[in-house]
Amino acid sequence: MDISVSRRGYQPTQEELRKIQLTQLDLIQEVQRICEKCNIHYNMVGGTMLGAIRHHGYIPWDDDADIGFLRKEYEKFRKACKTELNTEKYYFQDCRDTEGYRWGYGKLRRKDTEFIRLNQEFMPYGQGIAIDLMPFDNVPDSETARKIHAFICFLYRKALWSAVGRKTEKNIFIKGLYKLLYLIPEKRLIESYQRWINRCGKLGRTNQVRILTFPTPKGIYGYDRKWYTDLRLYEFENSRFPGARDFDGYLKVKYRNYMEMPPVEKRKVHPISKLTLTEE
Repeated sequence: MDISVSRRGYQPTQEELRKIQLTQLDLIQEVQRICEKCNIHYNMVGGTMLGAIRHHGYIPWDDDADIGFLRKEYEKFRKACKTELNTEKYYFQDCRDTEGYRWGYGKLRRKDTEFIRLNQEFMPYGQGIAIDLMPFDNVPDSETARKIHAFICFLYRKALWSAVGRKTEKNIFIKGLYKLLYLIPEKRLIESYQRWINRCGKLGRTNQVRILTFPTPKGIYGYDRKWYTDLRLYEFENSRFPGARDFDGYLKVKYRNYMEMPPVEKRKVHPISKLTLTEE
């Protein structure tokens, strides 16, 4: 049975949110299955890692899930999806494989579902319920080089976002800048971004890594590599997934007082315009 809702700025009910979370849990388990079969290293990151520590599962209001890979492991997973992914139920997206997809990280989505973000209805790719697959790339060890690196990452993030920003940005000046950035041919932009990834790869085994097109906390240019290599299993819902052994160090950098529940008005949710849930 399908549950489908279409409304501007719609926020799921608690029952619908729980169904979204369980669908995402199914997606994480598919990642786990492929990674265990193909000897690929991955770990919970972001709000998913926070949920594992603070709630032993989802943050109650969370509507997304984040899985991280060091770049070489991400590329192994991307390749494995071409032969190992259960394509009857799931599909993988990456800017090199999916036309019109303009994010610097991948997504694994569930077929026969929809979770269409508000103001992204026009994006020309499938928008099923998804989890984010985050590749972590090298950050220079030099403080000066880190600042330059962060600025270049910022430019790529804005160039990729321009497809949305040119339509949704309220500031007229910034909207104009997005319109200019959108004039860069998509193929050329993706090829340039791939060259930047390759350049970061040539830095060697740096002390820190980051997602190139995802913002970091103020004053933070990257995250300690050990948080993606020195792992242990943690309970998450009815499963166990790897995460940073030094969870306290990671979560303090990412969220500061991470065990403190934020006030209701700061509990992040993603407004959507359409939701389709498939019940099995």
